[in-house]
Amino acid sequence: MSVLVIDQIGKQYEKKRWALQDFSLRLDGGVLGLVGPNGAGKTTLLRILATLLSPTRGTVHWNGQDVLRYPEALRRELGYLPQDFGVYPQLTAREFLTYIGELKGLRGPLLSRRINTVLEQVNLIDDANRRLRTFSGGMVRRIGIAQALLNDPRLFILDEPTVGLDPAERLHFREIISSLSAERLILLSTHIISDIEAMASEVVLLQQGHLFWSGTTSALLADAQECAWSLTLDVADFERLRDDYRMSIAIRRGREVDLRLVSSVRPHPDAIPVDPTLEEAYLFVTNNSHDSLTLAPQA
Repeated sequence: MSVLVIDQIGKQYEKKRWALQDFSLRLDGGVLGLVGPNGAGKTTLLRILATLLSPTRGTVHWNGQDVLRYPEALRRELGYLPQDFGVYPQLTAREFLTYIGELKGLRGPLLSRRINTVLEQVNLIDDANRRLRTFSGGMVRRIGIAQALLNDPRLFILDEPTVGLDPAERLHFREIISSLSAERLILLSTHIISDIEAMASEVVLLQQGHLFWSGTTSALLADAQECAWSLTLDVADFERLRDDYRMSIAIRRGREVDLRLVSSVRPHPDAIPVDPTLEEAYLFVTNNSHDSLTLAPQA
């Protein structure tokens, strides 16, 4: 089993701004979900682990090898999909994957087999000879996933991998990750908590560059028991309540609003306790201030 050890990593940018501070974690397999608000340091951490960015301090070891001194030890076993993934639009999908595969040191029949395998995995084998400029945003994202899988990586780093995927594609992606997770370490950073809930066995919460919480998804839900409430209010009562609580769901149905909200105490006499979702547990544990809500009108 491969082991990744992150010890006291810190990254300081210009004007003495720390994007990461004293981040330590040991990972040895499965799917880890990395969650946090914009600016929490998620992408900085992933770029350091992908050997694309040097930390200001701290160490990273992959199977006992110092990655900062000897990055090739990790790069040979790394698959990486950045948040902003670009392609060469004039190339076909197969030509693009051939180019990326050769950069990764793959050649000949092995490369051809791996290209066919990953195209099958991301459901693009029938589009292999189409030029990438004709691809939709979701299809380009799937090519990004395919290129990350080409070298059959032991460490798979994904930064917002399901951005641009429709619901069916997202479900297919989850199936891919499930099929891979027994054999490797997968780091998944996303704002889509349902993806974490569906795929990750462990969760790490980042806040302002610090490791805020880590553990299993079950432990996160356990830490947030008795925090979620269901309630139906008229619109006037909803408007009075909305500024005082974090709301995960607010659906307007005529003159009433169906709510789910997060609170450590009963927010209203008619509120009914419900089991929290992972998103509600995240909101509760991190104590984030809620964003303003726009009501979803009745269908």
